[in-house]
Order: sequence, then structure tokens, then C-alpha cells
Amino acid sequence: MTRNAALLPLAVLLLGGCSLEPRYERTTPPVTTSWPVGDAYLRRTEATLPTLSYTDIFRDPKLQAVIAQALTNNRDLRIAAGNVASARALYRVERSSLFPQVDATGRVQLGDNGSSGTSNVNTGTGNVGAGTGTGGIGTGTGGTGNGNGGVVTTGGGSGFYDQYSINVGVSAFEVDLFGRIRSQSRAALATYFSTEAAARATRLSLVAEVASAYLTYASDRSQLAIARATEASAARSVTLTRARLQGGIAPRTDLRQAETVLLTARADTATLTTALAQDVNALTLLVGAPVDPALLPASIESVDGLLAEVPAGLNSDILLRRPDVVQSEFDLRATNARIGAARAAFFPTISLTSLAGLASGALGSLFSGGAFNWSASPTVTLPIFDGGANRGNLAYARAQQQVALATYEQTIQTAFREVSDALARRGTIDRELAARRELTAAAQDNYYLTERSYRGGIGTFLNSLDAQRTLYNAQQQLVTTRLTRADNLVTLYRVLGGDAQIAGDPAAAAVMRSPVSEADQTPTR
Repeated sequence: MTRNAALLPLAVLLLGGCSLEPRYERTTPPVTTSWPVGDAYLRRTEATLPTLSYTDIFRDPKLQAVIAQALTNNRDLRIAAGNVASARALYRVERSSLFPQVDATGRVQLGDNGSSGTSNVNTGTGNVGAGTGTGGIGTGTGGTGNGNGGVVTTGGGSGFYDQYSINVGVSAFEVDLFGRIRSQSRAALATYFSTEAAARATRLSLVAEVASAYLTYASDRSQLAIARATEASAARSVTLTRARLQGGIAPRTDLRQAETVLLTARADTATLTTALAQDVNALTLLVGAPVDPALLPASIESVDGLLAEVPAGLNSDILLRRPDVVQSEFDLRATNARIGAARAAFFPTISLTSLAGLASGALGSLFSGGAFNWSASPTVTLPIFDGGANRGNLAYARAQQQVALATYEQTIQTAFREVSDALARRGTIDRELAARRELTAAAQDNYYLTERSYRGGIGTFLNSLDAQRTLYNAQQQLVTTRLTRADNLVTLYRVLGGDAQIAGDPAAAAVMRSPVSEADQTPTR
């Protein structure tokens, strides 16, 4: 075996390296660079939009414990983790095609030329090296014992004979001269990162959903307390009115009107009792395990002060950190890489099969110098006619790239709209909450005054009844507004997508690098 012949396979391998992928450039986000301004929004100078962890926003230790339990046990997260592991494994499989598969084969054959049949005893086949080829040793040009690595036979025309051979070779390894395999590998890598971003989106949504369910339970606890207090107050009013009716002081209509308030509050109490049980069921599903009752909030008022503000007014490039935007961009990168693979299908395919080994008719002389043999057979395949399949695949890849581009831009626009809506609600909710507090205080005082007036024989029962209904409604609306404010902070956390633990993930870091990487700027050759 000459030096030039030995270097032939290596020279063919070094020819690979070209890439036919179009250069990827991140599209300009189809949104303005700042959030909306106006009466419904906070002033831009009031704050920024920092990257925050959920522990910085949800400061209630009980809520943090429930979220931590959900991040451990939630089944959706386990499914997402399984999808990430699957995508990572598929990327490794795709990437392995860049390397030759090296197989080692050992064989022993025993026979009798004078018998009607031949008995064979084989030792089996083992693999060494890394990568995946398109064929195995023992077939084609590099076949074990059947090709250039042939077997030497001892004995004459009759009688027993034995054959021994050991071979190491590469079978049908495709040289990636035009970057087809490399483009497929990049597409698989982008798909893996996209799946990982989807898993982080699931995690972000889970944290927000757990917080929202926790706050809903707190709100229902407050509503239930109000309904029970109103029911007790209405019951006392009914008792008093019934006594006045029996004494001939009050008409029957006063009793019936008092009973309407009592029965309304009683029905609300039953409804809210059911709602609390369903809230616990929802939390249990999200957490993936039973929730300790000691971790549940007593009321919305007890949680209200444990939610941190999420300031508004940062450049809208913050949206590039959102997991769904990251996922969409990696989907776009994958389609871009598939265009390169489709283009490369128009060019020749070069595959290499080589074999080197030892063959002898005697085990003792198997490792002697004369037993060595080798072969190398590069193959070039040029597509001539395929009925338009390659053109169709290229057109499909380009069309999918345009679909992915439009989806990416739409994802950014949707994210911008969601943040803008949340900021609009955030800019006015404090004023609404302050008004609800003052309304409840006024309704409370009015009810106290009209009740005292009625009991003193000065005011009418209708005024007292209207005041009680107004107070009940005002208290309910105040709790609802508190929940709306708390949910708005949860929504801002979710739509900004800036959880520090998520932003620090490798895939997010890859997207947040310069818009065009060094590998994307210059085609390799």
C-alpha cells in the first residue's frame, strides 16, 4: 500500500465543507421600538422592564412554595422535558452522519470439500468508532471475505479446510462536499433549541397559571367571607322585620324584601363554597400533587401587598427574550438550513467505501506481513432525471421558510399586543382600585346611617335595604378589582417572558447573541 493510496480517503474527506444555505439574518421586529403612551399607560420615565425571577414578583412565601412544588411535579413540564430529550437525541443522530462509521469484522469458516454441504462457524461482528454510515461491512465493495479483503483457503479439492480473516473498514460514507448533511444537522440543532424554548414557555405559563389559581382562591375566600357576613346581617334584619310585622308595625313587603337579601347571600355562599373546592382541584392539577392547606391564602387582602410591581417602559426588544419568540426564531433558522440541504441535492453525491484487513488460511500466519490487504472505492452519483423531485423539495423548503418568517413576525406582533394590553390595564388599575375603596367606605357609612335611622323609627326600611344591597355589591366589586390588579401583575410577568432563570438558558443565550453569528455570515468551504 503506497503513501498516496493511503492518503486518498483523507483527501476526499477534506473536500467537504461548502454550504449552500442562504445567510440567516434576523428580521427587523414588525413593531415599534417603544411601548404605547397616553392616558391609559404609565409614564416611560417611571420605571424600566428588568429581567426578573418569579420570586422577585411573587413575594408571598406560601405562593413561592406552591410554585416550587409545581415546577417539580407538573406533568406538562415532564412531557416538555421528554420532548427536549427526544429532540436532543435526534440532533445527535443527524450530526453523526458527518462522521464515518467504522466497523470491525472477524470471521472463521470451516468446511469439507468432499461433503455434500458446507458448515460455517462465524464469530460475529462488532463496531468501533463513531458516526452513522449508510451501509455495513460485509456488503458491496468492502464486504468482509467477499471483496478485496478476500479469504485465503487451505487444502486441496477435497477434505477439510479453514479460513481466517479480520477486517476494519468504512462502508458507503457520504463526503459532505456541498453541505447537505451539515445543513440537515443545523436544522436538527435549531429544532432542538426550538423544542427547548417551547419547554421554557411551558414553564413560564405554568408559573403564571399557578399564581393566577392561587390568587383566584384568595379572592374566592374573601368573597365567601363577605357573603357569610352579609348573610348573617340579613338574617338579623329578617328577624327584626318579622318581629315588627307580628307587632303590626311593618308591612309584609318589608319582610319579603329583607328575605331577598338573605337568600341572595345564602345562594352566593353555596356557590363560593363550590368555587373554593374547584380552586383547590385546579391547583392540585397544576401542582401535580396535593397542596398543603396551610399554604393556601386566607384572603386576597393578605396577598395584595406581597406582589411586587413590574415597571413599564423599556425598548420592545425585550420581547426577543420571550420563549415563544425564541421558539419561532429557531423554527425559522431550521427552515433556512433545510433550503441548503434541498439545494445540495442538485449536486453530485460522493461516497467512500474502504477496507483494510488480514486474511490467511492458517491462524498462525494471520498476522504475518503477507496477509495484509486493503481496498478503497469512492463512488460519485450525479442526479440526471428525478421527475422534478429535487426542484419540488427546494420549492417546498423555500415556501416553508416564508411561512416560518411570517409566523415569527406574527409572534412578535402578538407579544407586543399582549404587553401593550397589560400595560394599559396596569396604567389605570390603581385609580380604579382607589375609587372602589372609597366607594366601599361610603357604602359602609351609608348603610350604618340608614340602619340606625330605620331602627330609630326615622328612616324607611327601603332605604336601609338599598344601602345594604349597595354595600354588598361594593364589597364584591372591591375584591374583584383587587383580583384584577393582582392578575395584571401575573399577566405582565408572563407576557414579558423575562424570568431570569429562563433568560439564562443556553438556547435563549444563543438567540440573544448578535443577530447574525459568525457561522451565519461566512459560508464555510
